Amino acid sequence: MPLRGCLLSILLLGAPVAAQPTDPGDLIRVLQQRHCPDCRLADADLVHADLRDAQLAGARLQRANLGEARLDGADLSSSDLSFTSLRGASLRGADLRGSRLYGTDLRHADLSGARLDVGALDQSHWQGAQGIDRGIRSHASLHNAGVDAALSGRWIEAEQLFSAAILQDPQEALSWVARGLSRGEQGKPDLAGRDLAHAGVLFEQQGDPIKADQLKRASSRVQEPVAAATPAGNGLGSALLGSMLSTVQTLAPIALKALMPILP
Repeated sequence: MPLRGCLLSILLLGAPVAAQPTDPGDLIRVLQQRHCPDCRLADADLVHADLRDAQLAGARLQRANLGEARLDGADLSSSDLSFTSLRGASLRGADLRGSRLYGTDLRHADLSGARLDVGALDQSHWQGAQGIDRGIRSHASLHNAGVDAALSGRWIEAEQLFSAAILQDPQEALSWVARGLSRGEQGKPDLAGRDLAHAGVLFEQQGDPIKADQLKRASSRVQEPVAAATPAGNGLGSALLGSMLSTVQTLAPIALKALMPILP
């Protein structure tokens, strides 16, 4: 879809910072002894590795593949896990305090009892993960998870996540815009229109009358293009970025910003 493709292009502009390569000695040490603080394991292949209670504080694990690894009780404090795959890994009771989780894939991981800093998951991917304390899930982490779901076309899940983000910070107008788009994609024009209208009110209160006016006009017309272009179905979000642009030319940048990750 045009919206998803546009956003993916923007998101891919960022590139990970180069890291020192894996030290073969460190790799052997971590597998045999499970004790390798500050070791260099960038890009290491550790899929299914048994690293229970491993001492990896300060380890450089950028882009390493730890998918479905067993890391229960491991000390990963102050480690660099940027763009690391921990998908499906077991991290029960692991210490992740001070670790860098930028772009980290924690989807379907088990984080029961894991120690994490507040907001640590803001820039990671954690959909389907178990055991995440609600206090860890900040507005940014919930909104960004909604963005991930939206980019994958999982609009029902996106709506739920944006709703949770709104509960955390009801004054963030972009979350209302994002939820409006996700509701529109499900063929809910009335609810979508209300969300866009409320976002307009928030922008007005925040001193941005231009965005406020754009969103209010989009809200009032949100059903008209869909009625003409999509009979009883999906596509409102695309209609907002397509036919709606004929009357509200600058709505697209607002929508794109709403479906971009929010920095904590």
